[in-house]
Amino acid sequence: MKKKLIGLAITAAFAVPAMAQQSVEVLHWWTSGGEAAALGVLKGNLEKQGIKWNDMPVAGGGGEQAMTAVRARVTAGNPPTAVQMLGFDIQDWAKQGVLADLNDVAAKEGWDKTVPAALQRFSKFNGKWVSAPVNVHSTNWVWANKEVLAKAGITSDPKTWDEFIADGEKLQKAGFIALAHGGQPWQDATIFDGVVISTGGVDFYRKAFIDLDPKSLNSPTMLKAFDRMSQLRKLVDKDFSGRDWNVAAGMVISGKAGFQIMGDWAKGEFIGAKKVPGKDFSCFRVPGTQGVVSFNSDQFAMFKVGADKVAAQTKLASAIMDPGFQSAFNVVKGSVPARTDVSDKDFDDCGKKGMKDFAEANTKNTLVGSMAHGHAVPASIKNAFYDVITRHFNGQIDSKKAVVELAAAAKS
Repeated sequence: MKKKLIGLAITAAFAVPAMAQQSVEVLHWWTSGGEAAALGVLKGNLEKQGIKWNDMPVAGGGGEQAMTAVRARVTAGNPPTAVQMLGFDIQDWAKQGVLADLNDVAAKEGWDKTVPAALQRFSKFNGKWVSAPVNVHSTNWVWANKEVLAKAGITSDPKTWDEFIADGEKLQKAGFIALAHGGQPWQDATIFDGVVISTGGVDFYRKAFIDLDPKSLNSPTMLKAFDRMSQLRKLVDKDFSGRDWNVAAGMVISGKAGFQIMGDWAKGEFIGAKKVPGKDFSCFRVPGTQGVVSFNSDQFAMFKVGADKVAAQTKLASAIMDPGFQSAFNVVKGSVPARTDVSDKDFDDCGKKGMKDFAEANTKNTLVGSMAHGHAVPASIKNAFYDVITRHFNGQIDSKKAVVELAAAAKS
């Protein structure tokens, strides 16, 4: 009995510190039902490996509040293990020298070969992996209620810009709201992503929003893009101002509206309402943008942590990049995997279409960072662009003045 007690004491002595080491603290802003369910997949995978998940949810769809919380933690010398981040925010933290080096696990698991270069531009800093991309969202999507379209005499998805506008007018004549939209700056800019690609093509978009080429920003093509925004403005209802994106999605789902231009996270609202893609709703690229994918990618930036926490952090990074998790997570989230080697067998029709488009865009170099979602320009310029786009959409400035102001905003 004495030997048994000694054995138990020794086991306990070693077990307690091991359990203390095997935990991760994850700060994120995925607090809605579908988002929380998607994150639960990762939490469950880690718990199966004996790693405790300490959840740090910070509400706020764009992550601004989350970044404030991170700043306080880093300043106090106690950063979380991992933080959900987008685009240039990752690079900004990396420049401060506070992110971990994930090169060992990345090399072991071949991340360089499976993650597109367009994503690696944000996942790496000075040649080192500092974050693990969990998904790729795409912004140039249109969501449509098939029954509403049929009632308006629309039998197929519009292929050109002119067809899209004509269909919108048909919807209005049939008594529906043509375009469900929420008048918030980021939503106006999300529409503008697709409009600019549709108007000028991917090379023009790249010159204007990634290279910040003054000639492109201050061009007849950009003027035409703003004129197209004016066309869309006539298709929204009078109560659009300040509406949240998911409320706008609900208008399409419930049959009040025909179309919504929104990123693929909108699909989660349709699925949550038990709607079936291809039957109840259709998903297609903003007319004129097929073959191009404007993206943003949720990533988990890994912060430098104490030596006792590195092993659990590495397991977290590995679990995020696991193909099985990437599939399970993105099926729930509405996005597509950040890896190009994940099977589409578990995805619905819209998911399969998204994965096919993503693979094609990666191969043809038509995968471009979304201006609206912080993957084309740093936050200061993005916010200055937001201001111009929203004032134009609300009729405060005309298209000519918007072009001039957009070019000036690129220098902010």
